[in-house]
Amino acid sequence: MEQEKNSILIIEDQALSIRVLSDILQSDYAIYIEKKSTKAFTTAKTLLPDLILLDIMMPEKSGFEVIAELKNDDVTKDIPVIFVTGLSNPENETRGLSEGAADYINKPYTPAIVKMRVQHQMMLVNLIRKLQMLSSTDELTGLRNRRDFMSTLQREWGRAKRDKSSLGVLMIDIDYFKDLNDTYGHINGDVALVQVAQVIRSQAKRPADMVARWGGEEFAVILPSTHKEGVGIVAEVIRKAIENHKLLIGGQSPISITVSIGTNCITPNRDEAYTAEDLISDADKALYKAKQDGRNRVCAHQ
Repeated sequence: MEQEKNSILIIEDQALSIRVLSDILQSDYAIYIEKKSTKAFTTAKTLLPDLILLDIMMPEKSGFEVIAELKNDDVTKDIPVIFVTGLSNPENETRGLSEGAADYINKPYTPAIVKMRVQHQMMLVNLIRKLQMLSSTDELTGLRNRRDFMSTLQREWGRAKRDKSSLGVLMIDIDYFKDLNDTYGHINGDVALVQVAQVIRSQAKRPADMVARWGGEEFAVILPSTHKEGVGIVAEVIRKAIENHKLLIGGQSPISITVSIGTNCITPNRDEAYTAEDLISDADKALYKAKQDGRNRVCAHQ
């Protein structure tokens, strides 16, 4: 399968300059164009390109004003910007770099220079992205890890507060996992963890839903904009799917396992001291009760 191209947003009002840059770069990158400096920030925030090529001299807003908008917004602040301009004096280059530009390309363009400077920035973008992915991923299951889960939960908690929307979480634990490890060995226990992770991920279907490995044989799920009844429904669907899934491990006959699930759901209130950590803690208490009550069941925090 062909690898998806990195994307570049060219913010430039001169047709000739746009055409030259596009001709140089379009074979290697997905190119987007914004001719109006007044729309540059909105377009960048909508498209979220990997790199921005920004002209300094534009009507209505200068490139310096545009980059200030980009760097002052949490969504766009980390998008690297290369200034492309006919202003070749050192003062403008110094100002551009001090405003947060990653590089500076002078007109008229030398195709080889443009390609190399853009390629250098894309290498950094892709390396950073890879490192971020590795640091946020559980190595065994491929799910997000606990640290990334908590970071995502904090963002969703803030969003739920602003939007006055509900936020649900599930805490999931494999029943009698120690017995499985003792019977089939730790390698097959890892195989079981991977298969359970896949089942959970297949049932938390919305793009906004997040599944993570909490640790050991525990998993956690974030369900944004989901009311209490919906959270319970998703939990029960996951429980049944795992109960009905036949684990294939170690060349043995297929075996069945079950999970216990604790749920919690709340619409955060700006004026209350209840926190995202409390949301997880109460879901964990519900999980403990599900295990006390006999396992292979869903228990909601009351």
